[in-house]
Amino acid sequence: MGAFDTLYYHEYKLKLPSRPHARRELRLHAARDFAYALLFGTIGLVTWNGLFAWLLLALLLTEILITLADFLEEDRIRKLPPGERVMHALMGIVYGLFLAYLLPNVLQWSHQPGGFHAVRYGFLSVALPVMAFGVLCSGIRDYISSAHGEVEK
Repeated sequence: MGAFDTLYYHEYKLKLPSRPHARRELRLHAARDFAYALLFGTIGLVTWNGLFAWLLLALLLTEILITLADFLEEDRIRKLPPGERVMHALMGIVYGLFLAYLLPNVLQWSHQPGGFHAVRYGFLSVALPVMAFGVLCSGIRDYISSAHGEVEK
């Protein structure tokens, strides 16, 4: 869903990287994408144990704060198309479900000896790192666009 939101709404329909007024929004997207890249790149391969579990919780909280700031920034600079607003709501619901499933596990991991423990979740252990790569590329694009401000084509 996030890839569709980015490719269809941000890139194709609204062309955010070419809009100077969207620089702060793009910086927020980049920061969130880097958090997602770390999360997706690890969560299917390792558990975050001991104090690392608390670092993971801090990462999740940071992502939520970035998303809230992004909502405020979007409302400040532009009117979201109805489909994009619905997409954001659906992504929020899915992320809430993800957190509801993940948080009890993270709390269990916090009681384990510190470090990372290798895990395998079948298809998810392959799909999540692929998603991490995609969101990392998106974050790099958004960061470069926000820093240099692409021009209208």
